Amino acid sequence: MNAPATAPLVLTARGGTVLKLTLNRAGARNALSVALMGALQEALDGAAADKSVRVLIISADGPAFSSGHDLKEMTARRADADKGKAFFAALFEQCSRLMQTIVRHPKPVIAQIQGIATAAGCQLVASCDLAVASSAARFATPGVNIGLFCSTPMVALSRNVSRKHAMEMLLTGEMIPAEDALRIGLVNRVVAPEALGTETMRLAEQIASKPRATVKTGKEAFYRQLEMPLADAYAYTSRVMTENMLAAEAEEGIGAFVGKREPRWPE
Repeated sequence: MNAPATAPLVLTARGGTVLKLTLNRAGARNALSVALMGALQEALDGAAADKSVRVLIISADGPAFSSGHDLKEMTARRADADKGKAFFAALFEQCSRLMQTIVRHPKPVIAQIQGIATAAGCQLVASCDLAVASSAARFATPGVNIGLFCSTPMVALSRNVSRKHAMEMLLTGEMIPAEDALRIGLVNRVVAPEALGTETMRLAEQIASKPRATVKTGKEAFYRQLEMPLADAYAYTSRVMTENMLAAEAEEGIGAFVGKREPRWPE
């Protein structure tokens, strides 16, 4: 069912300390239009500043998680004087910023995938920290089939799966089932369609129960060290652990472990 024209492009729902953001362009297969990406960016930025939010879930309404960029919106701009060049550059810059916002977000972000996730939609899945997929979900980077190689989705994809698996998806454009996405490391878990929401929320709540500052520190360090040579990564993470050791959460957690009691995490 198509959402009314006035309906929010991203729906928000709270479950305790978990914030669920739902893409709401079901009639357009949740294509990542300029407006939808802007709405998701705004929601992510707001969640970063909201101390009551500990974990985010990105889900989607309708049969598709996201079909990628809005090709109709893009095609319409070919009528511009520059044949759409300025629009395309701004679009890909906006998308790149959105994906980096997810990676750099201070809170863990989980993708909940109920249907197809293709091109920039697959990029969105790969950009999230974790992903839970329905057994009915499917994934592809099919740009090669229409003469538009999935170059920006490739950035996220190649940082999640091995080179050969990434290249196979990029060069063939073929759709892969959820079980293959699990096998190559694109998603963490595959569950029955009827269990998708419950399993994703269970995972989110498990992570949300962990000490807030420790999770933030760990997520940031994880992505930063990946970009470093081995020796630099160890030097950096050693500094991170030293600072972490001096933090209140580590003092409480280690004290509780040694004292054989449950920790009382500072807020």
